[in-house]
Amino acid sequence: MRLPAARRRKAPSIDIQVRSTRWKKQTAAEKTVRKAVTASAAALKAGRGEVSIVLTDDKTMRALNRDWRGVDAPTNVLSFPATQASGQAPQLLGDIVIAFETLTRECADEGKPFLHHLSHLTVHGFLHLMGYDHQTDKQAAAMEKLERAILARLNVADPYRVRAR
Repeated sequence: MRLPAARRRKAPSIDIQVRSTRWKKQTAAEKTVRKAVTASAAALKAGRGEVSIVLTDDKTMRALNRDWRGVDAPTNVLSFPATQASGQAPQLLGDIVIAFETLTRECADEGKPFLHHLSHLTVHGFLHLMGYDHQTDKQAAAMEKLERAILARLNVADPYRVRAR
């Protein structure tokens, strides 16, 4: 019996590098990132390829943000889509880098569970790898709608819902 094409499609392989000891206490972080990438890939019907995730600190993220975007400050997540030769299936989808301290600070400020926010940043980063952006209101609305749908599959609350304080 042959499986339908959607079931035969392989999910991207996921390489996770932990580049800061600050992540050690978050023992479920790697599993959370894997689940978020897998759910994102399934929602987009993204097949083969490799995604590299770097779990780092604000110091490294600040340097990356300064060097690649001209912003001398840390940020929560950066995505670096891989470039592919025209007409070839992608081998490397790209890199997603997530900063521990910024993520932790946002969780405290916004009252979000750490692993839920990590899931959101991973999904957000993956969507950037796949060509989604939020430069215009229309792009942002489309990207946020997709993020909400993927996160709902992961049982993560809507990260854009305004919370009463």
